[in-house]
Amino acid sequence: GESHADTFHNDLHRTLKADYILANPPFNVSDWGGDKLTDDVRWAFGIPPEGNANFAWLEHMIYHLAPNGVAGTVLANGSLSSNTSNEGEIRKNIINADLVDCIVAMPDRLFYSTGIPVSLWILNRNKKEHGQYRNREKQILFIDARNLGEMVDRRHRELSDKDIAKIAETYHNWRNRDGKYEDVQGFCKAASIDEVRENDYVLTPGRYVGIEEAEDDGIPFEEKMEQLTSELGELFTESRRLEEEIRKNLGGIGFEV
Repeated sequence: GESHADTFHNDLHRTLKADYILANPPFNVSDWGGDKLTDDVRWAFGIPPEGNANFAWLEHMIYHLAPNGVAGTVLANGSLSSNTSNEGEIRKNIINADLVDCIVAMPDRLFYSTGIPVSLWILNRNKKEHGQYRNREKQILFIDARNLGEMVDRRHRELSDKDIAKIAETYHNWRNRDGKYEDVQGFCKAASIDEVRENDYVLTPGRYVGIEEAEDDGIPFEEKMEQLTSELGELFTESRRLEEEIRKNLGGIGFEV
């Protein structure tokens, strides 16, 4: 072709309504030409800011979903909490329309092109009428997968098949009528939209799933404190010895501390 395709300004599939959309749009694009698209049918939840295309991508995809369509897209984490330039209002409207199905916080360094951690948004046009759901409308599933994956070299992390299965099974167990879903502290939480509203419509999974409980090693608190204070006392004694040695050495060459 004569130029790169431009989904925003030359939507070649204006009438397309997709059952499934899978997308990895560029993150935080600042020169997407939003100033020329302030009055567009796709911006049903608010006009995306000219300085960032993240919510333009989300609204573009929602517009192209069929009545029962589902979309999965990767976005920079700023989209989960930003309140600048109308982004908070757009996110609020998308949440209140019950279009957000699941948010997954991913680990950093998954991409060769950037080391930043990202999030996966799963959007659903019709949660209420999907037969496999059971009281899942007006809920959002949050998954915090930031601790999954292994570094395969200094710059790149990979998720194992087991990691991917853990995320997918958590989502499907929550979504399916007969699924054995349970909240897991530090990993997953099904939160109501009311709870999200109380958190100012921020979608950061860590805010909802909490912190993973530390494994109890069976050592009583008093015993731990005795050991720690004993070790600290030894460190203080060593510190004083080193301090005196340094003073002595400096004095030997004519300097007083």
